[in-house]
Amino acid sequence: MYQLTRVCKPGRARLVHLGIGIRPPLLRPLPSRLLATDALKPPTTSKSRPQIPTEPLPRSRLLSRILLVAKYTGLAAFSSTFGILLLGAGIFIHDAFTYTNKDVHRVPVLPLALHPEQGGPKNLPIVRALVDDVEDDEAKKLLDKPKLVIVGGGWGAVSVLHTLSLGDWHVTVVSPETFTTFTPLLPSAAVGTVQVRSLVEPLRKIVARLRGHFIDAKAIDLVMSERLLELETLTSTGEPQRVYLPYDKLIIACGSTSSTHGIQGLEHCFQLKTISDAQAIRRRILDNFETASLPTTTPEERKRLLSFVVCGGGPTGVETAAEIYDFCQEDIVNYYPKICREEVSIHVIQSREHILNTYSEAISKYAEEKFRRDNVDLVTSARVSAVHPDYVVYTVRSPDGTITTHEIPTNFVLWSTGIAMNPFTRRVSALLPNQVHKKAIEVDAHLRVKGAPLGDVYAIGDCATIETSVVSHLLELVDEADKNKDGKIDFDEFDFMVTRIKHRIPMAESQLQKVRTLFDLYDSDADNSLSLNELCKLLEEIGNKITALPATAQVASQQGKYLGKKLNQLAKKREVLETNGIQDLDEAVSASFRYTHLGSLAYIGNAAVFDLGNLSFMGGLIAMYAWRSVYWSEQVSARTRFLLMMDWIIRGVWGRDLSRL
Repeated sequence: MYQLTRVCKPGRARLVHLGIGIRPPLLRPLPSRLLATDALKPPTTSKSRPQIPTEPLPRSRLLSRILLVAKYTGLAAFSSTFGILLLGAGIFIHDAFTYTNKDVHRVPVLPLALHPEQGGPKNLPIVRALVDDVEDDEAKKLLDKPKLVIVGGGWGAVSVLHTLSLGDWHVTVVSPETFTTFTPLLPSAAVGTVQVRSLVEPLRKIVARLRGHFIDAKAIDLVMSERLLELETLTSTGEPQRVYLPYDKLIIACGSTSSTHGIQGLEHCFQLKTISDAQAIRRRILDNFETASLPTTTPEERKRLLSFVVCGGGPTGVETAAEIYDFCQEDIVNYYPKICREEVSIHVIQSREHILNTYSEAISKYAEEKFRRDNVDLVTSARVSAVHPDYVVYTVRSPDGTITTHEIPTNFVLWSTGIAMNPFTRRVSALLPNQVHKKAIEVDAHLRVKGAPLGDVYAIGDCATIETSVVSHLLELVDEADKNKDGKIDFDEFDFMVTRIKHRIPMAESQLQKVRTLFDLYDSDADNSLSLNELCKLLEEIGNKITALPATAQVASQQGKYLGKKLNQLAKKREVLETNGIQDLDEAVSASFRYTHLGSLAYIGNAAVFDLGNLSFMGGLIAMYAWRSVYWSEQVSARTRFLLMMDWIIRGVWGRDLSRL
C-alpha cells in the first residue's frame, strides 16, 4: 500500500531561510521626506498581494457637454466684453481727435465768385468762379482744368463720379436734390421696411473725393453755342433766380418722369421715383388704416380706404404690391383691428397679358401664381381710362374683341407705367432738329447727344436712348462702302458696310450675324448687288428689329462707368490728339459703348425672382436673401450698407415702424 503524503508549497520565509530562488534585494534611495504616519504603518506581510492599478471612472456624456458649453460660453462672453471695450476705446480715441478746432480765418475767395459778370443771351449772371475755387492749394490746382458739369445725381451721375480720376477735371454737380437715392428699394421705404435715410447719400460727400463742387439748382435751358447752362436757384426769401454756368463738357443725367399716356386724373395718383414720393405713399397708407379703424367709418368707406390699386405690372408696380401685402400680413394684422386686414384688397392693372413681361415666361408665371395664392387681384390685358378721387375706371379686352368697362373704389392709386421726358430734357430735345425720339434724348454709340457740337454734350441714364435707326446713316454708309462709285453695293462692299454698321450701332450686331443670307434675301433682282432702294429697305427693317436698352439703374450705372473711363483717357491724351489734328477725340480714346446685361431681379413678397438671361432662379426665403445681398452690395457707401442691414434686423425683430411722421 502506498501512503499519500501531503506536500505543501514552501512559504517565502522558508525559501529565504534555505537561500533558494531569491534574488538579493535592490538598494533604493530613501525618500527625502517621510511622513510620521509612515513609521506607524505595519510592515507589509509576505502574504499580501500586489495592487493592480485601476483607471478612473469616465465622466458622463451630459457632464462633459455641460462643461464644454460652459467653456465656450465663457470664451464668448469674454471676447464680447473685450470687443465692446475695444470698440468703446476706439470711439473715444476717434472723438478725441475729431472734435478739434480748425482754423478757417481769412479764407480766400475770387472776386468773380462774389460779383459775377452779366452775359449770355438773357443777360444773366455767369458763374465763372465758385466761392470755394481757391480755398486751399488742392482747389487752386483744379482751377485751370477743363470744366465738367454733371446735371443730376442719380445712378449715371454717381457712377461717373466714382470712376473719374482726381485732378483731371474741375467737376461741378447740379441737382435740385442734395443726395443720391438707391431707387430699387423705394417700394420697401414706402411701407417702412427700410428707412429713407438708409437709401440716400449726400452728393457733397461723393463729389468731395474729386474736390468737386455742388450747386443746389435746377437746369432750365442750354446755350450750346456759348457753352452755357442756365440754372434756376432759390434766394434766401424763396424767390427763383436764374444764372449761367459755363462748361467744357456737359453730362445730362437728370432721369425721367412717368408717362401719362394721355390719361385723365393722374393728379390723383402717386408716383414712386423719389424719396418724397415714398414718404407721401407711406403717409397715405397709414392714414387709410387709421381712418378705417374708426368706429364711425361705414363698411363701404372702409373697403374703399383699404383698396390699393397699382397701375403697371413692371418691377416697380409688382414690388410695391408685394410690400403692401407683407405690411398687412406682418404688421397690420397684429396692431390694427382684424377687420382692417380682412377688408384689404390689392389690385394690379397691367396692359400686357402677363406681369413682369420683360422677364422670362417662367418668372412671369411664378410671380402670377404667387400673387394668386396671396389673393392679390391681377387684372391683365387692361387699360386705365380715367382716375377719379375715389375710384379707378379701366377697360378689359376679351379674346373675342369685346371691351368691357370696370370700376374699382379706392383711396390709393400708384401710377408706374413707362417713362417720359422731364422739362429740361424736353427743352434740349427741342433745341436740336434731328431729335425725333418722344421719350428721351437720342445719343450715338459714344453717348454723345445727336445734333450737339461733337464731344461737348453727353446724356446717360433714363433721360437718354441710344439710336437704333440704321437707315439714317444710309448716305454715309454708301459713301464709305461704294468703292467703285457705281451706285450699287456688291457683296464685298456690303460686308465692309456691315463692319461699319457694327461700329456705329453695336446693338445691331445680333441682326447682322448671317451676312450672306441677309444679302441674298434683299437682292430681289438676283444681280449680286443691292440697289439704294433694296439697301434702304434692308437697313430700315434691321433698325426696327433692334430693341432699345431699358430704362434701368443697371444701364445707367454701366453708362456712367464707361463715360468716366473715357473722360479719364481724354484728360491724359488730349494734348497729343489735338497736336496730331484728330477731330473725333471720343473714337480715338475708346470704343463704342456696349451694354452687358447682368440679369434682372424683383421682390414678390417673402420671395424673389432672378432673370439671368438663359438661367432663371426663383424661390422663397433663399431667393429673398439673395435679392437682399445683391442690393446690399450695390449700396453707394459703407454707411448706407450698415444702415440698411440694421433696418432689416429691426424689421425682423420688432416689425415696421407704424408712426406717421
